[in-house]
Amino acid sequence: MGKRKVFVKTALVRAQAEGPADIEWSEASSRPRKTVVEFGQSASTRRSFDFAPWYRLGIDPIVLACQQQIERFLDKRDADVEVTTIIAYCAEGLRHFFHYLAAHSAAMTRPLTLADITRDTVDGYLLYLRDGELSRSTQHLRYSLVKSVLLALGRRGLFTLVDSGDEATFPSNPMPGSGRHGKAEAPLPRTQRQAFAAAVKTAVMPLLSGDDEPTGTLLAYALLIVALHTGRNTTPLLEMPVDCLRAHPKQGAMFLVLHKRRGHTTYKVALRSARSNDRTAESTSTLRPTVTQLIHRVIELTGPLRQEAPTALRERLWIYRSRRIDEPGTITALTSSSLRQAIGKLVADHQLQDAGGQPLRLNVGRLRKTFVNRIHEILEGDLVATAAAAGNHPHITERYYLRPGEASQRNWQFMGQCLVDELRSGTLGATERTPVGRCSDITTGEFAPKHDGALCRSFLNCLRCRNYVVTGDDLWRLFSFYWRVLRERPRTDPRRWHQQLAHIPRLIERDVIAAGLAGNFFTPTQVDAARERARHDPHPFWAGPTILSDLEALE
Repeated sequence: MGKRKVFVKTALVRAQAEGPADIEWSEASSRPRKTVVEFGQSASTRRSFDFAPWYRLGIDPIVLACQQQIERFLDKRDADVEVTTIIAYCAEGLRHFFHYLAAHSAAMTRPLTLADITRDTVDGYLLYLRDGELSRSTQHLRYSLVKSVLLALGRRGLFTLVDSGDEATFPSNPMPGSGRHGKAEAPLPRTQRQAFAAAVKTAVMPLLSGDDEPTGTLLAYALLIVALHTGRNTTPLLEMPVDCLRAHPKQGAMFLVLHKRRGHTTYKVALRSARSNDRTAESTSTLRPTVTQLIHRVIELTGPLRQEAPTALRERLWIYRSRRIDEPGTITALTSSSLRQAIGKLVADHQLQDAGGQPLRLNVGRLRKTFVNRIHEILEGDLVATAAAAGNHPHITERYYLRPGEASQRNWQFMGQCLVDELRSGTLGATERTPVGRCSDITTGEFAPKHDGALCRSFLNCLRCRNYVVTGDDLWRLFSFYWRVLRERPRTDPRRWHQQLAHIPRLIERDVIAAGLAGNFFTPTQVDAARERARHDPHPFWAGPTILSDLEALE
């Protein structure tokens, strides 16, 4: 007979979240005994945040509630938030919010409590940010960080959170269009990419030839080479583990495996050997064998340091012995700050410059954009394969990563010169020819820029413009546009197709061709001939495979 299992009784009492009654303050009360929140090891250089400067300023209940909420985030009690995000909550969000609340308390000549977190307070903070002469993107960032913390407080019942209506605590869209005001990273042009690749290759050579312990600068150069050839994000690269190289089922190849904190997912980047002649585009990006050799070399050189390293750093790849005065000899790991310093040194030592003669602006984000656009160029505009190599959805890759290439810009310049020449020669008559037909007003039309005499190039909106004109001579141009749109469907994200392109063939058939035939403006023979000619011999403007994405990027 089997032995009976005895279960140990355990108290099933769960800790209750603090409510408003848990935080009672008076003017005579002092600040909490512990005001410093420890973050521990992360990709950020900040290890703690002190809330002490914000107590005794008339906002003590709010500061205490925010401090407790930050500790709850660190304990994963309310949400699974990464440490670097929590650090941003404190350093970039709450710090500025407390400044505003202290000034607001002084203006009202009374202390503020959690009950004072209302729509009026939030609107006042938005005005405070707007009056601070900050960029729209910075305003949006600081507001979003504070909103995340306050939402967690409201959901716990620490103040009355109004979700909808005119009195909603947080407005639905307080900064419309803020994403368009920020300047996104641009990929490196070909000449700058080549100059950077040559410089970083030269700078990292001591790591491959010597047997000394690597410095933080040399490790940063090695990380930049991996970033250039993989297009990965900053944090996964900084936190690369020692066992990042894994076996690949294909002979002569390996996997580079990186962990993405935010999505709790892993990247798999295939490393091929130089002997492979297979040119098939796979769903993962590929690296040169020198990158594999470089990673093996770093693992070899940093091996002796792991015995002295703190437990949290023993599995990291990029570790080195610090030479800072305040912590000499301490084993530490690369951070975003040390990486920025190394990049600045590389740019200065090798005199890397942009097109304007200024020091080249470099970071991992820009290298990622460069990688994605280079893959898109190699794959001849295959959006799906490019998105797979970047580890993104095609819609995200197309909207936030791809940019017109240098060839596209040269073609646009040529088309612009041709259009200017036609306008100056006066050969266009009352209407000006466009790649889609004709326009009665290309400078002040419905979709024209309407500034500094700029010409309208919003050709995707021509069919909805009241200035659009089509004659029998323009059918070839129109049908060339028609077939170009239809050829984009197999390689276009379905959501983007239905939102931006699906209506174009329908409008051409219904509002132009059908209406023109009904009004005897066109003849069926004329329409059929133009349709077939455009299918086999499209207008040069619409012959390029990437013209639609180039148009959207240039608008």
